[in-house]
Amino acid sequence: MGFLERMASSVTNWAERWFPDSYIFAVLAVVFVTFGALLAGISPEAIATSFGDGFWSLIPFTMQMAIVIISGYVVASSPPAGKLINWLAKIPRSERSAVAYIALFTILASLLNWAFSLVFGGLYVRALARRKDLRVDYRAAGAAGYLGLGATWALGLSSSAAQLQANVDSIPKSLLPITGVIPFSDTIFLPQSILMLVVLTVVSVVIAYLSAPTKDRAVTASDLGIEVHDDVESAIEKPKQPGEWLEYTPVLTILVVILGFWWLGMEFKNKDVILAISNLNTYNFLFLMLGMLLTWRPKRFLHSVSKAVPSAAGVLIQFPLYGSIAYILTKAPGPDGQALSHHISDFFVSISTKDTFSALMGVYSAILGFFIPSGGGKWIIEAPYLMQAANELKVHLGWTVMVYNAAEALPNLINPFFMMALLGVLGLKARDIVGYTVTQLVVHAPLVIFMLWALGETLSYHPPMIP
Repeated sequence: MGFLERMASSVTNWAERWFPDSYIFAVLAVVFVTFGALLAGISPEAIATSFGDGFWSLIPFTMQMAIVIISGYVVASSPPAGKLINWLAKIPRSERSAVAYIALFTILASLLNWAFSLVFGGLYVRALARRKDLRVDYRAAGAAGYLGLGATWALGLSSSAAQLQANVDSIPKSLLPITGVIPFSDTIFLPQSILMLVVLTVVSVVIAYLSAPTKDRAVTASDLGIEVHDDVESAIEKPKQPGEWLEYTPVLTILVVILGFWWLGMEFKNKDVILAISNLNTYNFLFLMLGMLLTWRPKRFLHSVSKAVPSAAGVLIQFPLYGSIAYILTKAPGPDGQALSHHISDFFVSISTKDTFSALMGVYSAILGFFIPSGGGKWIIEAPYLMQAANELKVHLGWTVMVYNAAEALPNLINPFFMMALLGVLGLKARDIVGYTVTQLVVHAPLVIFMLWALGETLSYHPPMIP
């Protein structure tokens, strides 16, 4: 057994005994942040107010994530998509190569759209788990299916911060004088950014391969008591009553899908394609229309939806707690009128120099990202003081965005926030995959911080480009 496999196995064994359920994890995070706010001098009344005000703040995002799970399941359980996924599952020739394939495909998918990488990863894992000639470790495969969110998503076109800074209409008016417009050529398409992406992709796939248990030590989905049967249903019964006729005919589906794809056509015509598809509402709408089309008949579509809903339970009950955590950190004012997140950022800025700024900001952003796991929303909170500090220290502004992006992915490797969608599809708990994601984090954290510092040293400062 190699070193990485031993590490992953040891952490997994520990996590299976001691790592709490993701709901308990969320509640503990609330308690931890509450005590931190009290130590900062924030009143209990302000904390309680922020807790209640923030509880429903993520409801739109909660619904979006639930639809990600449901629409992805519906598409995958349709006959055409199910056959494609099953064909892709035939490619790997060994247990470890299967895990590496999952890691590579989900990482590449995350560069286009992080939500798609979750759906694709989960369905690909399930398809590989059905192969009788391979004993793929279901936990390691599940962790590999999450690597797009835990390694690279913010370094590609999925980056909310880069998308926001590249579009003058998206930048808050108060932020524009500080940052100006920062094109993709100064963020995700910087040679330094691309180099960091390539390094992290290679490292992630290699770790996934080496940490995956071999055939004789693998724990399969069957060993865990998880059904991964093929959900493709190519045949449905005939209507039993005259009133059921519309449920079995594709006529209504065709009419709705025509309207849906007409709207999508106008959306992609009027907007940049990547910007349009990176909008989670557009993405979900596309997948729902595809689900309706590929399942063809309303009866089959509704049956797939009903089977998918239980997978979204964790998202529905836990995301409100994360909304409360974000509000306590950013909205509850202390005696000086500032929130806890401001005091944390001030500390890191106060100990930074031009040479250490990138590394220290990476550490800060990763820590705060553990409690506010929202890329775009968190950037709007942090950008004013981070970018102002970058201006004062003469640090490349586009690279500061990439510092945020690279560090933003690190806490995802142990935070169950984004894991919920994937875990719902796989039927696993966070404790089942965290041993493998922690193994990735042990390597990623120092590597990312080093690259943020070293590559940042090769860039020169340019004043904000204000249109």
